[in-house]
Amino acid sequence: MTHYSTLHVHTDAGVQTILLNRPEKRNALTPQLIDDLTQALEAAAASHECHVIILTGAGSAFCAGLDLEHLRAMTQTPCSDPRFAQESQTDSENIATLLRTVYTCPKPTIAAVNGPAIAGGMGIATLCDFTLAVPEAKFGYTEVRIGFVPAIVAAFLRTQIGDKRSRDLLLTGRLLSAAEAESLGLVTRIVPEPELMREARALALRLLRNSPCAMQATKRLLNRFSDRSLPDDVETAILANVQARSTEDFKEGVAAFLEKRDPHWPSAMPTKDTVGHG
Repeated sequence: MTHYSTLHVHTDAGVQTILLNRPEKRNALTPQLIDDLTQALEAAAASHECHVIILTGAGSAFCAGLDLEHLRAMTQTPCSDPRFAQESQTDSENIATLLRTVYTCPKPTIAAVNGPAIAGGMGIATLCDFTLAVPEAKFGYTEVRIGFVPAIVAAFLRTQIGDKRSRDLLLTGRLLSAAEAESLGLVTRIVPEPELMREARALALRLLRNSPCAMQATKRLLNRFSDRSLPDDVETAILANVQARSTEDFKEGVAAFLEKRDPHWPSAMPTKDTVGHG
């Protein structure tokens, strides 16, 4: 089995558990973790030994979203430098590929959400076929709070909960309790923390009693229903994600978050054209 520097992967009796293993960083998504997780899911999909996949996180969080230290390092490169555009494009395409891989995985997927699942982490957790969460788990697409655009996750969220509810979550950037996420249909079931992995395993074993062929055919059918617009939506979202990284608000938002201060949004400052008019 392939060794991954950011994951721990274990297969037992047809069930593969993939553990996001950066607990000191709340399993935040670096390029390496995104690549490892995509590869691990693709390998699980192709493996004859794996029939159900469980995703969970090491430590106190499921996944805190994109690693902001990585994003701040990106903002040190001038937007006019071709390397900035290329890195932004690659990053955006890679997170889109990861979310598509979770969403279209031919085998049943279970997220065992052991703690906060934020931004891209919420996308990974809620795009699984089943999402079990501890009562203390928090969810949220918080990108606007750091001057970013929740573009790629938005393409998927609208298919899950509709336009109006998506606008609420994406524009406010507010955090949801596990109970509210369950009421929206984003969480399948709330499970006490001591029982989380046992319940995820029990669900996996129930799925193993079903026809693998029939389950895969069912997933293909469901994916075809959303395929009418989702690929185009994701491509549009990638472009929006890339553009958002070049804004001054994004640079300020990332810096403010890491420096633990309130942001001062450049886009909210009066311009020469607006001063004296009104």
